[in-house]
Amino acid sequence: MWRLFHFPLCPFSRKLRLFLTEKGVPFELERVSPWERNDEFLELNPAGQTPVIVDKARGTKLIDSRAICAYFEETVDGPPMIPGTAIDRAEIRRLLGWLDEKLYADLVAPMIEERMRKRLVSREPPDTRVYREAMKAGNAHLDYLDYLVDSRRWLGGPVLSLVDLAAAAHLSVVDYLGGLDFRGHKETKTWYAVMKSRPSFRPLLAERMEVIMPPAHYDKVDFD
Repeated sequence: MWRLFHFPLCPFSRKLRLFLTEKGVPFELERVSPWERNDEFLELNPAGQTPVIVDKARGTKLIDSRAICAYFEETVDGPPMIPGTAIDRAEIRRLLGWLDEKLYADLVAPMIEERMRKRLVSREPPDTRVYREAMKAGNAHLDYLDYLVDSRRWLGGPVLSLVDLAAAAHLSVVDYLGGLDFRGHKETKTWYAVMKSRPSFRPLLAERMEVIMPPAHYDKVDFD
């Protein structure tokens, strides 16, 4: 069986967990705290980043969430997560790039740094200026998600795709850390509620980090 090395608040790990579950790929979880620089994990990925997935029986090791998703999309029968024509797939990959690079850098990474890493690792107080800037950038990104939801059935096109899983993974991390403000973003909030209701999402919503607890609405589909 596949063994997935992950960190609970790593959005790329969460994206892969959602993807594998939607594709029907069984896997076991192995938690890694990247900042601990564990020798066993560094042997798997010297960059020290999650996720990494391994099947010892096959002698297979895969690194990087997009590369891993591409591998299983090509090798596993099941609901396609990068579906459609070449143009459709290009649009999905474009949006994945925006989510995993731009939205992550502007919103998710600062939230992880200020509200999780500083508390658990360096024991520093959060920088409120960085937090405010991340929230401001996040509002602009939610505007774009509103546009996507309003202009098509799902974020990446007419059917559920890896774009929806990636966006939900990123937003769920921010939501867990108390940094997601849906005021003025009804379209995205409605879409996110649908994503939270999917069976693949339930294990994520049930997990809790030590010390850091999510807002009361975090695991509630209706946010109440």
